[in-house]
Amino acid sequence: MDAYVATPKGSGPFPAIMVFQEAFGVNRHIRNIADRIANEGYLAIAPELFHRTAPAGFVAGYDEYPEIMAHLQALTTEQLIDDVQATYDWLSAQGSVQKGKIGCIGFCMGGRVSFIANSAFPLSASVSFYGGGMHSIAGRAATLHAPQLLFWGGKDQHIKPEFVREVIDALKMEGKDYINVEISYADHGFFCDERPAYHPQAGKEAWGMVKEFFKNKLE
Repeated sequence: MDAYVATPKGSGPFPAIMVFQEAFGVNRHIRNIADRIANEGYLAIAPELFHRTAPAGFVAGYDEYPEIMAHLQALTTEQLIDDVQATYDWLSAQGSVQKGKIGCIGFCMGGRVSFIANSAFPLSASVSFYGGGMHSIAGRAATLHAPQLLFWGGKDQHIKPEFVREVIDALKMEGKDYINVEISYADHGFFCDERPAYHPQAGKEAWGMVKEFFKNKLE
């Protein structure tokens, strides 16, 4: 499994963040996020989660849905846990990574992966942006290790309000620590500056929260 790694300046050890892709691959947007995270002082790694069915370096345009569907549909929760395990183990073996200070962030498909990762591994922080299908794994809330920060777009037609409620109700029922943010004027994909739905203000506001969240939980 190939991965994009962004390393901060200095000798470390650094806290680390796993960056989980959208369904369009570890593209320029995801690599840019990893670079931004590294600029904040964290070692960032974005694994290529379609490595079983797609060639290394696979990316698709945001309008190329047929290109991604076979890869997306072939990926199981068990496979994702294996991929997160490999990524987590790689980070844990690096002398430049601060022990016990690993978090994650994910977008769309990756938002769901962040939730899965938090449920399966002893993370310190987890962030999910407009995670598609999260309601279908809401039961995993019972085993979350770290506080969960969630972002949703109020104008999102892909993720129904009742699906969001399922996730939040599960977190409440299990007594887990979470922050739930719905930006009423944002759509699905609002954080990505390469998508038509990009909302600069919402993206800037969300990023400010992400930085504070990681600072509080990982430093």
